[in-house]
Amino acid sequence: MATAKEPPEGVHYYESAEDVPWEISKYWHQRHNIFSKYDDGIWMTHDAWFGVTPAPVAKRIASDIAAASPASKTILVDAFAGAGGNTIAFALSGRWKQIFAIEKDPVVLACAKHNAEVYGVAKKIFWICGDAFTEIPKRLKQVGKSAVVFGSPPWGGPTYTDYEVFDLTVMGPYTLPFLYNSFFAITPDVVLYLPRTSDLRQLAKHAKPGEKLKVTHYCMHGASKALCVYFGSFAAT
Repeated sequence: MATAKEPPEGVHYYESAEDVPWEISKYWHQRHNIFSKYDDGIWMTHDAWFGVTPAPVAKRIASDIAAASPASKTILVDAFAGAGGNTIAFALSGRWKQIFAIEKDPVVLACAKHNAEVYGVAKKIFWICGDAFTEIPKRLKQVGKSAVVFGSPPWGGPTYTDYEVFDLTVMGPYTLPFLYNSFFAITPDVVLYLPRTSDLRQLAKHAKPGEKLKVTHYCMHGASKALCVYFGSFAAT
């Protein structure tokens, strides 16, 4: 049942397949995998459908990060909150004293806030409207020693699937080197959610001498949806 709250311009809640634009129809048909509470009135923008992490994957990522993080890490920063899929999973895990969700599109951020309300966790999250690469150094640098940064950056649109091995140095608009250098200026404990075909050799170049990075594929129905690479204290020596 949809909520009575009226969505702002650019936000949609589609109840019928007849109302769904063709280019997002395949995602809408997976809506209950993307948000288990979709029928409670989940808000989405057109573009948000392409970037949201499916709920089972988001839940497993949140569980893995919670279990592997040192006890000293009490703050989770979601650098690209989008419509809230990962942020909600982090809040539901109950692991973090503070969660900061950053999203530069105010309309998409409105979706994330609303969706977190649907799941009953909105008050557990500090919402920041702005660019992560500006807001993290400005607002969160002082908490870096206690923080894990999770980043699910844009992959440059659906064309990433055209690559047998995806070149992370041309991923747009943020390349792997840019992401690595930006987040590591705050904390070494970083988790990046990347295309399943990402070039592992490029990831390995960012390992410290004698260190092995943890890379985990997250699957649904027997197929990998994406991978996460775990830096810092998550890595094995």
